[in-house]
Amino acid sequence: MAEWEPLPGSLRAIAALTRAGFKVVVATNQSGIAKGLLTVAELEQIHQKMSDEVERFGGRLHGIFYCPHDSDSGCDCRKPRTGLLDAIEAHLGADLVGAPMVGDSLKDIQAAKAKGCLPVLVRTGKGTQTETTTLLWPHYGVDTRIFDDLAAFAEFHIRNH
Repeated sequence: MAEWEPLPGSLRAIAALTRAGFKVVVATNQSGIAKGLLTVAELEQIHQKMSDEVERFGGRLHGIFYCPHDSDSGCDCRKPRTGLLDAIEAHLGADLVGAPMVGDSLKDIQAAKAKGCLPVLVRTGKGTQTETTTLLWPHYGVDTRIFDDLAAFAEFHIRNH
């Protein structure tokens, strides 16, 4: 089974957001399923482990939504398209317009903007590379908030909302 390791501080950040009354949901592209690198059952085990670890820190994930397709499929759920975000809206019974969407890639920023969310880039994962390349283009960097990691975003968001 493929492994999942939380980024430093991410579990505490999700727990802090949960305690502050925010609903945290994961939206992820998982083309490894389409490529045969990972089964749906394996991915669901990873998601269960992620949820369990978040709960161990006193937090809660209000959903984990994933696109199992590869980039050539033309599906509506693969970010930067908004299908995953549409599904999250339906699941939560809430409008995501103006809600922060945190990610580390250009596809995350594009999906956030397409849905009307507030794009937030974290420098962890691919974030620093995204910041120093594509976010230098005026169209993508406009209105994108940038934080060192999820913990820094959580602290800012809790303090200011």
